[in-house]
Amino acid sequence: MHVHITPRHLPLTDGIDTYVKNKLSHLDHFEGRILGAHVVLWHDHSAPPKKQFRVKVHLALPGPDLFAEAGEDDLYAAIDKVEEKLNGELRKRKTKMVDRRRHMEARRKERVRRFGR
Repeated sequence: MHVHITPRHLPLTDGIDTYVKNKLSHLDHFEGRILGAHVVLWHDHSAPPKKQFRVKVHLALPGPDLFAEAGEDDLYAAIDKVEEKLNGELRKRKTKMVDRRRHMEARRKERVRRFGR
């Protein structure tokens, strides 16, 4: 997965870069076909102190893309919160796909049982 990180109003250190890439690499557990991720990190001085550090992530996937955004008083906490949101969205997406596959298979079996095809 290709990860592109854009910092706004804060320096991009090696520690932040490594932390973001490590957190996003855990998302491959739910969806192995992630094409890329665009992460925007920024420090908003005019925001309330609890939401000064914001993180926005755009995940490119086959089908609809996923987006998540979070704000915290600490950059690393905001990255963690975004990762949790993306985990939830990917889990929901995977469950939806598996349920659809099961539903289609059950319909096929019922059709074979009724009509013999």
